[in-house]
Amino acid sequence: MAVEFTDERKAGRLLAVEDGAVVGFIAYFVLAAPPHALVAVHTIVEPGHEGRGIAGGLVKAFYGIAAAEGVPVVPLCPYAASWAAKHPDQAPQAPAAVVEAAKAQLDSDSGLW
Repeated sequence: MAVEFTDERKAGRLLAVEDGAVVGFIAYFVLAAPPHALVAVHTIVEPGHEGRGIAGGLVKAFYGIAAAEGVPVVPLCPYAASWAAKHPDQAPQAPAAVVEAAKAQLDSDSGLW
């Protein structure tokens, strides 16, 4: 069965779901100040599901959601940042000011992460 991606915005998670089970996710938040960027904090693939491209599919889907909403992505998650560096055609860089605002919000919300 194919992996499907489900955005649970209120929970701050983009889920990878296969055969009804969550096999991975991106934990993220929405930047409070405009342009309300999507900020990837963690990318997780559940044990036993690694090596199947699920993490890459999650990040690609995450950038697709941001593009559809017309907002940038700030990949603070090391995996998401690495994926973005390898796929610059699919992962436009966020403006420096947006990246700094995302880092500041992450620091202020550090108890959540």
